[in-house]
Amino acid sequence: MPPQLRIAEQGILSRGVPGTDRAMLINANVTALSDGTLLATARAGTNKDAADEMVELYRSTDGGRTWSEPERPFPAARVDGQQSSLRVAYISETEPGRLLAVSMWIDRETYGSKPFFDPNTEGCLPMGIYIAESSDVGHTWTDWRHIPMPEFIGPPSLTDRLIQLPDEHNTLILSIETNKHYEDASQWFQRVVFFHSTDGGQTWGEPFDAGYDPSGRIFNWDQRVGMTPGGDVVTFNWTYDTQSQQYLNIHRRVSTDGGHSFTQAEDLGFADQPSHPAIFPDGTTVLAWVDRYGSQSIRARLAPAADGIFDPVTEIVVYDHQQAARKDISTGEMLVEMGRWTFGLPFCEALPDGDVLVLYYAGDSTHLDIHWARLSIHP
Repeated sequence: MPPQLRIAEQGILSRGVPGTDRAMLINANVTALSDGTLLATARAGTNKDAADEMVELYRSTDGGRTWSEPERPFPAARVDGQQSSLRVAYISETEPGRLLAVSMWIDRETYGSKPFFDPNTEGCLPMGIYIAESSDVGHTWTDWRHIPMPEFIGPPSLTDRLIQLPDEHNTLILSIETNKHYEDASQWFQRVVFFHSTDGGQTWGEPFDAGYDPSGRIFNWDQRVGMTPGGDVVTFNWTYDTQSQQYLNIHRRVSTDGGHSFTQAEDLGFADQPSHPAIFPDGTTVLAWVDRYGSQSIRARLAPAADGIFDPVTEIVVYDHQQAARKDISTGEMLVEMGRWTFGLPFCEALPDGDVLVLYYAGDSTHLDIHWARLSIHP
């Protein structure tokens, strides 16, 4: 019998406040720093596609059991000089005391009040990727520095935090997803790529494909990236078949050359949207995911290594949306299409004490909260 996961503790990191610019909290992620501090960020806004959205920062010094009040330390950025909103920011500690934040901003001015995604063209509003640095544990940050993208990327989506390789250059890896421009009605050939920096994020090299179907049939969305103790890079993708119009199982790829080439995509046998993986020094890996269209829950499994088998017997339910909905919201709010999207986006982080911290959002049509759960591993 493999080791088992159990929920040791759980709680609320931050609560959304209905009717305010903090009503909807999503896109939570967390980084364990070398001094034991946990830094989490989450996006706040009046709704899930709000022009007033901004990323907040939270701190914990007790392993994620309690959290500070939200801070808003990040400076403003303007995509192509336009009024912009901050959708997500990920923090990485590249050396003790040095933090890098990589972020995705959305131009909210060029197309006025139009939504982020056009369902007719499948295009997105203009976006930009920016990087900033902090030397005081995230209390203050440098101005955002724009990371230029090749034209074929289109509006770039940021899929996970920066990964630092254990090579002589401390190479950084940036994971970016391509999109179509807002009014582009041509076929969408989606792909996800890696960029590398060997100078601490000052400059970036040419992109390498990390997930791409040249036929345009299979999309590799929301790529989550981790690094094994040996320095291999592993990715997990939310996979969509445009021909059958169905979400497929999560697929995994492994790179042994720093993200320049990958193994063939491997079907992990469960669907649909993966978390950032929690990878421990001995290789043990915990992956959470959202099963919106099946059990309507957030679940997690354990593997002995990032490229190992996520045994079904290790599976645990982190959050049951159907159960929560029966207790927390009225029948009228149980509209299926709305309810399916009022929870999700789990993010896992390996903690120094051997537990896994999982962050995710959940709530109803009026507010979304950021939840946390500590998972313990039992032999």
